[in-house]
Amino acid sequence: MITYRMEERGKKKKADYLYGEIKKEILGGTIRSGEKLPSKRSLAEHLGISAVTVETAYGMLQDEGYISSRDRSGFYVNPLRLPVKPEMESGERTETPGGGKLIPPGEEQSPRRIAAQTGETVAPVEDFPYTSLLRIVREVLNDYRDRLLLRPPNAGCMELRSAIAVHLNRYRGMQVRPEQVIVGSGSEYLYGLIAQLFGGENVFGLEEQSYEKIRLVYAAHGVALELLPMDRYGISAGGLRDTRAGVLHVTPYHSYPTGITAPAAKRYEYISWAAERGAWLVEDDFESEFSVPRKPLETLYSMDRNSSVIYLNTFTKSLAPSMRAGYMVLPERLLPRYREKLGFYSCTVPSLDQYVLAEYISRGYFEKRLNHIRRKLRQKKSLPH
Repeated sequence: MITYRMEERGKKKKADYLYGEIKKEILGGTIRSGEKLPSKRSLAEHLGISAVTVETAYGMLQDEGYISSRDRSGFYVNPLRLPVKPEMESGERTETPGGGKLIPPGEEQSPRRIAAQTGETVAPVEDFPYTSLLRIVREVLNDYRDRLLLRPPNAGCMELRSAIAVHLNRYRGMQVRPEQVIVGSGSEYLYGLIAQLFGGENVFGLEEQSYEKIRLVYAAHGVALELLPMDRYGISAGGLRDTRAGVLHVTPYHSYPTGITAPAAKRYEYISWAAERGAWLVEDDFESEFSVPRKPLETLYSMDRNSSVIYLNTFTKSLAPSMRAGYMVLPERLLPRYREKLGFYSCTVPSLDQYVLAEYISRGYFEKRLNHIRRKLRQKKSLPH
């Protein structure tokens, strides 16, 4: 029987603590693949907590793909492929036969037409936070004054980078320093930076069905691409095995246009793939903040222990499409390379926008807005069709 000292959870909610402890034992191998977990009632009685608390913890584990339920049988641990090989030096990778559809640099491809549209989640226009943003804009204009006329630092204003780092640490479980955050005018600009950072020496692997502009931006920078076949969990195991890619660009949460969310097993498969080949992962997390489950899914960045994940996100969906501001988080070991190759670029987001965003995040408005949107989505999902 699972035994945890619930009194040692500190300030964590009981369900969050139980979820974290069970996940830790699954990842550590104490609870093995295929093993059945105790029933909700028996575990609740054993730990002296409510069955609702256990149900919530099990639900979070199931949302992330660590466990699955079987009718009239209970909950079982899903198989996970965890990284087992030591990290290779940057640039080294195992050579394998090409498996995906190779697109040579500069070759024109017809846009992929997908009949089944899953739709993208965007923040409702009628809920735009005019009042709070107007107040912050006035205060920033009054308080920052001459600083608004100065060119922002190349990687972005430290105030915004710090606010983003705190937000990611607090709400996404990502250990991030402000120095790792690079601010830019939306995802497309950041794709271009990544292309220049790795292009020429690496093939980029993309999900065969993905946001079309990812392919277009990389192709415009002369990057050789492979479109990798997908299954219902993400890029297929065969596609990962056979690709020649040294950089893999994935959208683990609600990939567009397929709507696929990669479960924990698939996300660990991506991480293992990168560790075994000394490759890089680009995690395009553009819609995860609208996660309807109990808590936002773990990011590849927070699951990775090899510092091989570049994390991307943007404010264009959570605030408005006209808010051309996004950011990427670079692994520590990649910072010297970024500074050497791309550190000369000027930041493409105006100082006023950056200071306003920094205040909006730091004062808690951003998280309140996300919670408001999530509640609306849950209510919409629960309505009868």
